[in-house]
Order: sequence, then structure tokens, then C-alpha cells
Amino acid sequence: MKREEIKEIVVSFLLEDLEIDEEKIFDDSLLKDDMGIDSLDFLDVVVIVERNFGFKILPEEMANVKTLKEFIDYIDRKIN
Repeated sequence: MKREEIKEIVVSFLLEDLEIDEEKIFDDSLLKDDMGIDSLDFLDVVVIVERNFGFKILPEEMANVKTLKEFIDYIDRKIN
């Protein structure tokens, strides 16, 4: 899967499932501070990633993931 396809899927679930405002979604947006993704939202993200990309997010692997770009890069590394 190409990185742009991954980004499209991620942005789609940020908009539709987490109901994050589109104007807050940029590559350098901070997941927690800019988009407001909290620990409860993160549980939804885990389920959505598993459903769409076929792997489980490990908390220790996400420790240094702060921005949307880093999150997309993380998914890209896991599936490609």
C-alpha cells in the first residue's frame, strides 16, 4: 500500500470516526495537543488501525509518535 493511500485512510477515520475538524489535520499537527486525541480516542484508533491495516498498535512503539506524519510513517513501516 502506498503512503498516500495510508494517509487517505487515516485522515478519513480522523474526520469520520473521531470527528476531528478538517482544519486541524496537517502533517505536522500534534495528535494530542492539536487534534485533541485522548486515551479514549486512542482505543478507537487501535481498533480502526487493526481493521484497516491488519496489525495491532503496540503502545511502546507509539511512545515517540507525536504528529500525524509520524503516525502515518509508523503505519507505513509496519505494513510495507
